[in-house]
Amino acid sequence: MTETLYHATTPALAARRRELAPATHRAFEEFGRAVFADGALDRKTKQLIAVAVAHVTQCPYCIEGHTKLASREGADAQEIMESIWVAAEMRAGGAFAHSTLALHALAADESTDSPTELHTGSEAPSSSPSVERPFPAQA
Repeated sequence: MTETLYHATTPALAARRRELAPATHRAFEEFGRAVFADGALDRKTKQLIAVAVAHVTQCPYCIEGHTKLASREGADAQEIMESIWVAAEMRAGGAFAHSTLALHALAADESTDSPTELHTGSEAPSSSPSVERPFPAQA
């Protein structure tokens, strides 16, 4: 038996969503139409942004749907792939930028220096009071 993590969307499921929360469903559809309408950004650009965001949020339904919509709005395969690479860089960039948190945690754990100053080990430790550690010290 073959099972999938993501079930196919069907007209019956779409109808059930509408049935369970009709006003909210209508509002969401109207919101989507407003967001993706031409404005300061054209519809093609908005769909390319949606393709990129869908890859960051890792929503397979959004990836498939917005890729098709971007194509229908005139985006070619190169533009779609480039938007995906932008998303990949932004996701990787977030991990890289957040390394600041790890470096501050290491500095706080390695010395009593202020967590805003990275302790490299070459300078003498400060006589500042110890920094409260969010995790227990390892033995």
